[in-house]
Amino acid sequence: MTTTTLAVLVPLLPFLGAAGGLLLGRTAPGFVRPLAVLPTLAALVLAVLVAVRQGGGKAIDAATQLTPTGSVPIDLALHLDGFAALTAVLVGLVASCVQLYSTGYLRDDPRYPSYAALVSLFTSAMLLVVYSGDLMVLLVGWEIMGICSYFLVGHYWETPEARAASLKAFLVTKLGDVPFLIGLFALAADAGTFRITGILGAVATGGLDHPTLVALLLLAGVAGKSAQFPLHTWLPDAMAGPTPVSALIHAATMVAAGVYFVARLLPVFAASAAAMTVLAVMAAVTMVGSGLAALAQDDIKRVLAYSTIGQLGYMSGALAVGDRGAAVFHLLSHGAFKALLFLAAGVIIHAAGTNSLAAMSRMRGLAGRIPDAYWTMTVALLALAAIPPFAGFFSKEAVLVAAEHTALGDRTVAPAGAGWIVLVSGLVTALLTAAYATRLWLLAFRGRGAQAPEHGRQPLVMNAVLWVLAIPSLAFGLAVGVLDDWFDGHALTPTVTTAVLGTGIALVGGLVTYATWRHTTAMAARHPIGAVAAHPEAEPAVSEAEAIATHTPAYGDIAAAPDPADPGRLLLGPLHRHAAAGFHLDAVYSALFVRPVRAAASLVAFLDREVVETYVRGAGSGTNLLGRAVQRAQTGNVQTYLSALLAGSVVLAIAAVLVAAGA
Repeated sequence: MTTTTLAVLVPLLPFLGAAGGLLLGRTAPGFVRPLAVLPTLAALVLAVLVAVRQGGGKAIDAATQLTPTGSVPIDLALHLDGFAALTAVLVGLVASCVQLYSTGYLRDDPRYPSYAALVSLFTSAMLLVVYSGDLMVLLVGWEIMGICSYFLVGHYWETPEARAASLKAFLVTKLGDVPFLIGLFALAADAGTFRITGILGAVATGGLDHPTLVALLLLAGVAGKSAQFPLHTWLPDAMAGPTPVSALIHAATMVAAGVYFVARLLPVFAASAAAMTVLAVMAAVTMVGSGLAALAQDDIKRVLAYSTIGQLGYMSGALAVGDRGAAVFHLLSHGAFKALLFLAAGVIIHAAGTNSLAAMSRMRGLAGRIPDAYWTMTVALLALAAIPPFAGFFSKEAVLVAAEHTALGDRTVAPAGAGWIVLVSGLVTALLTAAYATRLWLLAFRGRGAQAPEHGRQPLVMNAVLWVLAIPSLAFGLAVGVLDDWFDGHALTPTVTTAVLGTGIALVGGLVTYATWRHTTAMAARHPIGAVAAHPEAEPAVSEAEAIATHTPAYGDIAAAPDPADPGRLLLGPLHRHAAAGFHLDAVYSALFVRPVRAAASLVAFLDREVVETYVRGAGSGTNLLGRAVQRAQTGNVQTYLSALLAGSVVLAIAAVLVAAGA
């Protein structure tokens, strides 16, 4: 079987599994789990075979014309290079782990059949994006992921949070998709093709007439799909969906699609210095802002959500300095440890006996009750904090090295200013990442909250999946020297300067957070009663209404209060309130866009009701009155009819005489 045939089967198998799951979900429930797991596992195996055959060598292209359009043709095309091969393996691995994990996590969920089918469809759509060699075919997978995320985030549709989150995710991503679609058409108009190879060839020969406009339009879609500032606000709220869905979205699909798209078309963006600078600024604001927000969140999944936004900022930063190898390397590394973090968080939530939000300030005694999640999450948090030799260290260092080379002028793909922006913001984010990773570990496993009741051991399959993902979280970075050929052929090994600086900053962030936690713990121990009132840093940071909007616990008594040993409050000080609310961006957007649109809608409704409908009602009423008048005239009396006819004739005669006299 040829490599291209295997590649076609990779996205096709999960699609067939989704179709079978939807058809047999009610009539043959016994087939639901096999149809969810086996096609995805088979797709993973085939993706590995494709990667082995491709071997990081010359790209493999195959195409057939999908349909004649009369202008720019649309081809069913495959483009298999090192990036595509490795990314497909990541997608298959994470999707397989999520499907296996979900068989235990959602074993009692009555909507599991539709959930599993949508996860398979989600996986198929992302694989289509990864392997596609034509932008229109890529767009199909891009949009299918959007609708799948809508349904999966809203899985618990009985809760208002899930309904609102799914709608918000759909609308915000669609807001970016509109300029994205325009940018695709503009790009095809300039290049004369939707084929990725043809577009890259046109860029190489200077065939793009409007590179800046095209790049900025495409960046809008990337910002929405990959949750980058200013279209990132949907991702934290998407935590209302099932935890395995969060793992899939954050690690291997949806948000990874935007970064992967820019990596595939990086020469298009590099053709415009303005676009690269915009991308660098967008990445910098995203990284630092999300790091501060993560340090203030109490729900464990929202911490991880803001963490994802920040790590995607690292990937965007690598692309902004022209190094797609570093970006995709961090995408792969992050996919492994972020999937592990979310699935371990799912075990924590499962141990608490709820699928709702899990407040870290109320956790206690979990390390001994869920040892598998404890040890694997520790590995993943060390990878997130970029502590050597874990995978996150090598991939994050690759980003910082790329930024350093650009800032010092060693690479001229992007402006030097973009390099400095990414380098400085990346180092600041390394400090914040280590701080909130340490805080999460301390509050989740060493917290002083109320101990949750025992809900029994977690299913074996859930714990097994955690250990599977712990392997690449620990060891993937060590393979960087072996995989150089897969990443444009240049080395991604750390340099001494960035390694020492980045690791030192991360250690400072972790140690300062730990020292702060020890201090606040000691203070709380001295004041076990009324500890909240005794510590200004533990005062309620948000109102009840804002707590509901931001999922930040509000409290009115000691029992419901967050752990006063939370170091985030002391570290952020007065900034904590704003960081917990995501710096009020939702409120800003509501004031700038939502309220004016609603006011305009109210005005249109008023005009429709009071003006347009008035004319419509008037026309009907006038016709009705005329009909009644004519009805009254129809008496059936012949003498009356003759009298009216005579009177009318007299009137017409008089009028004719007057007209003649006037003439």
